[in-house]
Amino acid sequence: MPEFPIRKIAILTEDILHDGGPAPATPRRRVAALALVKNPFAGHHVAELQPAMDDLKPLGLMLTDRMIAALGGDIRSIDGYGKGAIVGIAGELEHGALWHVPGGYAMRERLGQAKAIVPSAMKVGGLDTSLDIPLGHINAAYVRSHFDAMSVSSPDGPRPDEILFCLAMACGGRIHSRMGGLEAADIKVWDGQR
Repeated sequence: MPEFPIRKIAILTEDILHDGGPAPATPRRRVAALALVKNPFAGHHVAELQPAMDDLKPLGLMLTDRMIAALGGDIRSIDGYGKGAIVGIAGELEHGALWHVPGGYAMRERLGQAKAIVPSAMKVGGLDTSLDIPLGHINAAYVRSHFDAMSVSSPDGPRPDEILFCLAMACGGRIHSRMGGLEAADIKVWDGQR
C-alpha cells in the first residue's frame, strides 16, 4: 500500500467583484485546494497503479471539506467544479491520473446529486509550474456559463518526487456570461450533459 505523505496544503479563495461590465449583485466565488504530497512512484516504473487511488480517497475528502468551508459551508450555492494534478519531474503523467477517482468522487459525494463529469487537467512540471484547472457545471456539462478555469501553482512545488493534487469549486458562472447555449436554470435531462 503506497503512502502519500502530505508536505503542504493551501486553500486559494477568489471573490470576483467585477469583470468589465457592471458589478454583479453577488460576487462570484471560486476556491482551489492544493496538496503537495510525496510521490511513492517517482524515479521508477510501476506497472499497477490503480490500487493507489484508494489511498488518496481521504485526501480528496479532506480537500473537498476545506473548500466547502471556504465557500461558506452551504453546498446548495456550489455549482461548478474541476480537478487537476502537477507531477514532479521524477514522476510520470500517469501518476497524476491517480487523482481522477479520489478527487472527482470526493466532490461528487459531498455535493450530493452532482451528475456531470468533473473536468480535469494534468501535466508534469517543476517548482512553481502553473496549471489551469478547468471548471464546469456540476449537473450539466453543456452549461456554457460555467466553462472556466482557475490557475493554481505552488512556489516551492512540486519537487521532483512530489505530486501537487488540486481540486476547485465555484459558486456561479462567469460574470457577464452571454454566450448563449444551455442555462443552468434550463437543465432538463439530468444526465450529466443537458
